[in-house]
Amino acid sequence: MTLDDVADELYGLDPGEFVEARTKHVKAAREDNDRTLAAEIGKLRKPTTVGWLVNLISRNLSEDLDALLALGESLRDAQRHLSGQDLRRLTTQRQQVVRSLAHKSGEIAASRGKNAGEDALRDVAQTLNAALSDEETAAQVRLGRVVTAASYSGFGPAGLAVVEEDSVQDAPAIHTEDNAPAKSTAPDHKAEQAKAKAELKEARADLEKIRRRVKAETAQFEDARSKLSDLDRRIEELRADLEHAEQERQFAENTEKAAGVAVRESEDELREAERRVDEAEEGLDETE
Repeated sequence: MTLDDVADELYGLDPGEFVEARTKHVKAAREDNDRTLAAEIGKLRKPTTVGWLVNLISRNLSEDLDALLALGESLRDAQRHLSGQDLRRLTTQRQQVVRSLAHKSGEIAASRGKNAGEDALRDVAQTLNAALSDEETAAQVRLGRVVTAASYSGFGPAGLAVVEEDSVQDAPAIHTEDNAPAKSTAPDHKAEQAKAKAELKEARADLEKIRRRVKAETAQFEDARSKLSDLDRRIEELRADLEHAEQERQFAENTEKAAGVAVRESEDELREAERRVDEAEEGLDETE
């Protein structure tokens, strides 16, 4: 089994099943003496709820996802050519497709008994938007191996939203339908900060949950080890008692054998004594 095979399997699982399955694959790789594979598998990170939802889209709505990523190419082309009308049309399509996919990921999660909140679905949409502007994010989304939410600030790679600074000075201004200047696509730093805080909060919550689980599992381990130590000590005591009992039995067996010999000898002497008594009585009768 390759690392890709393992990753495909792990990121298709519910987050709650991830760690146990990863541990089994690490153990299997070590048993096969493939320590390099074991180490690589061990580095695979457990997905957050948002990462899992995005991976559901990749695995269950691949055609819709491909359509969205193709739409991203059209948007980038429109930006490069400063086509304001195409940008507005394609942006509207993008927003509709992103919302639809995020909503569908929640429905898939619900069918598996998991409830995805509105915050999680918003992060799913944010991650899909990031995939449209970042090739690495898009690759992870396509593979269905997203670990956590990706941030998005403005559409397209840096500099594309306004083409090149020098050329924009000579380019005609882009206006909206109300003849107002187009809104700047500069990064919304407050949104980024809010997003970062949300991710930090989620990471801290996951960390605290893992700490509690480690604490509980450590307590179980210590309890089991203490019981095992008690049982080992009890076994040693029983073994000593058994050895002592076996020695006593051997002594009793030797005593029983000696007593048996003594009984048989005494019975022989008894019979001899009874014979002599009988002979003496007969001799007495003859003299009378």
